Amino acid sequence: MNDQTRLSLEEAWTLSVDVLEQNGFSKDQAAAIARSVVAAQRDECHSHGLYRLLDCVRTVRYGGVDPRAVPEVADQAPGVVSVDARGGCSLLAFETARQPLIEKARATGVAALAVNNAFHFSALWPEVESLAEQGLVALAMTPSHAYVAPAGGHSPLLGTNPIAFAWPRPEGVPFVFDFATSVVARGEIELHRRAGESIPEGWAIDGAGQSTTDPSAALAGALLPFGGHKGAALSIMIELLAGPLIGDRLGHQTRPADGSGEGAPQHGEFILAMDPQAFLGTDAETRLQQAEALFEGITAQGARLPSQRRHAARARSHSEGVAIPAALYAELVQLRDGEAQT
Repeated sequence: MNDQTRLSLEEAWTLSVDVLEQNGFSKDQAAAIARSVVAAQRDECHSHGLYRLLDCVRTVRYGGVDPRAVPEVADQAPGVVSVDARGGCSLLAFETARQPLIEKARATGVAALAVNNAFHFSALWPEVESLAEQGLVALAMTPSHAYVAPAGGHSPLLGTNPIAFAWPRPEGVPFVFDFATSVVARGEIELHRRAGESIPEGWAIDGAGQSTTDPSAALAGALLPFGGHKGAALSIMIELLAGPLIGDRLGHQTRPADGSGEGAPQHGEFILAMDPQAFLGTDAETRLQQAEALFEGITAQGARLPSQRRHAARARSHSEGVAIPAALYAELVQLRDGEAQT
């Protein structure tokens, strides 16, 4: 059950692209998706790594995503860029609108990107990290399908609604965090189900609103927000900013594609980019060093910065490759070779 298959990063990339193109994704869509899932696998974010290729193929087979969509960018306002994913994946839409967002942020100090009509499954940290690598402070958020019960509630209404933040650093990799506003991402529960493992108490409730450690019961019930009412409030904020504010759906107005023709998996994403140079001018370098004092104070206590684990994993993966469950590898090979998804 715990057998692993090890792949080099190049092999993981080739396998990902081949699976996606074999199942109808255009070259550009496949490359954008592969960049995200390989980056997540490289950083040992398993719930958003190569495992997500299964969902991409399932969704395209159910008609829930246009695998050949070409995103359309619009200059919405002096500080706003919008991109219509046109039913395709959010990743290519972001990549298409990324440079206009950067240019607006540098011109105006603060700029927002609205991604609309997108199939979204991916981690947010690669997007904000790529902006921080350009010297910008970045914040991103998106609703998901209604998988989470509000604090004190008993049935799903909110999404897992992740939020990500990145801060540029004078040397080395940016400070980055990315987390769901549920106790855990839904993908983690699915990975526990696939492995035949129970989940910790406090992650989810079953269909009757009772706490459960059974991942199948959790998937049929609802996840819980982290921190009770605090996590729920953040989740509601994300719904509003990445939904009504940008003219897109709330989480409960979407649903996964299931082959019935009634699925509506597309929704929005909201990204904010801020340029320290515009705020601070010649004082920017000094203030970025001020932030370094905070980071050093944290690590001096033996505490870990949120992105440290991922970056350590990244270094290992560059030298050792990545490991995925052998059963997952077998499924991906079947999809690459044109065999039916189980």
